[in-house]
Amino acid sequence: MPLKITDFSNQILTQISFELQEDQNLIILGSNGVGKTTLAKVLCGITQSNNVMINDIDSSKISGKKRAKLINYLPPKLEIFDEFMSVGAFLKLGYFNHHTTIDKVLKILEISHLKEETCHSLSSGESQLLLIASSLLHNADFTIFDEPTANLDPKKIQMLFSLLKNKQHLKSKILITHNLDFAYKLGFDILFLKNGSIKFHGPSQLFFKQENLDMLYEKSVQKIDHNIVVNL
Repeated sequence: MPLKITDFSNQILTQISFELQEDQNLIILGSNGVGKTTLAKVLCGITQSNNVMINDIDSSKISGKKRAKLINYLPPKLEIFDEFMSVGAFLKLGYFNHHTTIDKVLKILEISHLKEETCHSLSSGESQLLLIASSLLHNADFTIFDEPTANLDPKKIQMLFSLLKNKQHLKSKILITHNLDFAYKLGFDILFLKNGSIKFHGPSQLFFKQENLDMLYEKSVQKIDHNIVVNL
């Protein structure tokens, strides 16, 4: 079941085309304002377009529960119509994965104690974990994470890394991130945007060659041993 976008352009993006196969993973990189989130919203249908196909079906013609099972977008921060809803009630809204339970997912993320708390009372880091929990319970064919490491402490980033590497938890994953070391360690294919266009799309090991990093990041980052660091 491929996810495919062909020759999409708007005021930010220019002729975006690529395809993601079932169970294939992708990381979208690029500077602030380059169109990463815009692209994510086009892919998942928040911004409707006839340029996106899922399983050879025009995504603009897929709606409701069927779309929700196919593709899921997690924003960089929790956005909810009723902030006084409990964590447990929020998680029931997108619960399609009946191979697990809300309690099991909360335990995996070490936030079982938050189940009866209101979403309004959560810290920024706890809100991020709630979004991650919702993705596991949703279990769409394609899950898009927009800055999933934001507001997480090192231990929780380590936990998220293990979840993303584990093929048992989610199907195809698309990540938007500025955390280059996180992206490098995941080893997923890379799509790099610059000035609204795709400047690189290919395997991680090729993207993270030093000469490529020098060109795309203007020598602001370097690979040292097995880490990607900022030149300060």
